[in-house]
Amino acid sequence: MISFNTLNLFLVDLLFFLPDKLVFIISGLIMSVAICTFLIGLGSVYTWFERRVIARFQNRPGPNRWGPFGILQPIADAVKLLIKEDIIPATADKMVFIAAPIIFLCTTLLVYAFLPLGIDSQLGNTNVALLFVLGITSVNALSVFMAGWASRNKYATLGAIRAVAMLISYEVPMAVSLMGIVMVSQSLSLVGIVNAQASIPFIILQPLGAMTFLIAAIAEMSRAPFDMIESESELIGGYITEYAGMKFAIFQLSEFLAPIFTASLFTVLFLGGSNSIKFLEFLPIPGILWFASKSFVITAILLWFRSTWPRLRIDQIMGFAWKVLMPAAILNTLLVGLELVFIRDNYILQIIINMSTFVVFIYLIANILGQKRLKLKEPVPSELAKMDA
Repeated sequence: MISFNTLNLFLVDLLFFLPDKLVFIISGLIMSVAICTFLIGLGSVYTWFERRVIARFQNRPGPNRWGPFGILQPIADAVKLLIKEDIIPATADKMVFIAAPIIFLCTTLLVYAFLPLGIDSQLGNTNVALLFVLGITSVNALSVFMAGWASRNKYATLGAIRAVAMLISYEVPMAVSLMGIVMVSQSLSLVGIVNAQASIPFIILQPLGAMTFLIAAIAEMSRAPFDMIESESELIGGYITEYAGMKFAIFQLSEFLAPIFTASLFTVLFLGGSNSIKFLEFLPIPGILWFASKSFVITAILLWFRSTWPRLRIDQIMGFAWKVLMPAAILNTLLVGLELVFIRDNYILQIIINMSTFVVFIYLIANILGQKRLKLKEPVPSELAKMDA
């Protein structure tokens, strides 16, 4: 994979008659266009892959008409949406209605600029990249609310209100769950976090934090079982009810790019990024392939969740954020802080303590939630039944 620095050095020699700052800007534009083009293509292919996988879970063939194994289905869908009429409701706020999908897609693409896919492969490297990523992803809640509010549709507005409440609620435990890796790596840079996992990935050191982050990220994506904001059975389509044509396609592309980004970010934060697995270091595998393999495994897990878990009610979703994930995130942060003070260099003991805590926490939560069964009331005979015939 060509890194940004390699491209910049090549263009400096090629465009020697231009100022270095201008060449730097040109390099950034070329790399940005290349990354965005690749991601849009990857998102299109992922739509086919997800539909095929979910179809196998549901014992049906899935897309199989266009091309071998239906692999040309994304192209057919894109052509269909391109020729559809672009309708804007008469009562809608036109400017906000148009801006919402653009903001949604831009924020989705922007976060990839800071993901270290390999050695020196990220477009930008800042010492607060983690804060930047968390901040950018939170803008999605704003774009979702803009789409629902501007539509002037009661179903879209209700879906947008649910989205804002849910997304803000799950951002808190997701951010707190990352405090542990920041404390261990002593860095907010994604590159620094990857380098801190050279010896052991954080998913082994902090399984509770990894679980909390992954579940909160699934909720942030509004994927099953947290897809209440666009539940077809209740809200028709949620905040995208009034969207059609390319605006609808932009929302769909952004939603399908979200699992890829979540898997990539989880790989960076908890799986060591492009670092090789310790007992397979002898294999001559490039870092970008390690990164892609780890991300693919996480993507498969996300698809498994979506295909097998039923949709939760909105009260269950909100309660799970504050009653389960938030205590888990705080407990993980507390454990990591105590371990750094007393047993900083004893990784074996840290793993034993954190794994034991993880198992006990899961056991307690399973028992507490498992006891909540639907209790049906005893049938009471009607007064009419007591009357003499």
